[in-house]
Amino acid sequence: MKSWASDAIFGATRRQSLIRAGLAVVVLGAVVWVLPVRRPGEDAGHHGAAPPVLDPFEKAGVVELKEGQQALGFTLPTLDGSQASLIDHRDKLVVLNFWATWCQPCALEMPSLEALWRRYRDRGLIVVGVSVDRGAPKGLLEPYVRSLKLTFPILLDPDSKTSDRWRVTALPATFLVRPGGEVAGMAMGAREWNSQEMRALVERLLPHPQAHR
Repeated sequence: MKSWASDAIFGATRRQSLIRAGLAVVVLGAVVWVLPVRRPGEDAGHHGAAPPVLDPFEKAGVVELKEGQQALGFTLPTLDGSQASLIDHRDKLVVLNFWATWCQPCALEMPSLEALWRRYRDRGLIVVGVSVDRGAPKGLLEPYVRSLKLTFPILLDPDSKTSDRWRVTALPATFLVRPGGEVAGMAMGAREWNSQEMRALVERLLPHPQAHR
């Protein structure tokens, strides 16, 4: 049986693989959220043949929530044996990513999540990865994290209670939580998190320099 890091997965370019992976996840399922979302070009005012003008959320492939809702708090064990809570990062822009080692699209997007984290961590962004691997087997998780050279925090949701509360029904599922705890948007399936379009969105959501010292 091939592993998640097989040559077949990583043989194509990452962008091509991410597109295929994203389509696959959309077919398999979706993340259900309780707030209405804004459709692409909904507020653009185009009624003729001209294409709608996409905003930063749409360009990045992130679904924007029309209204704010406070993120559901949680405290989970970390891979290094400590405990971590979402509220610990209330003053930061949180990229909350639910994933699993058996999820191939998750593995494909991990390097771009790591790149985003390294680029913006000194400006008030944090990537928080929540593994939903059943039982949180360290013998599986630790080699995975080492192989992909991940340095952002990894939390464990071994019984999927937290992911269930966040209504995650497919992986990967990622939420953007504004400083202060309001959920700004969500992404269903793999994304290129270090793309120009994603960075433009992140720049809009980062905490104000005076609020993060």
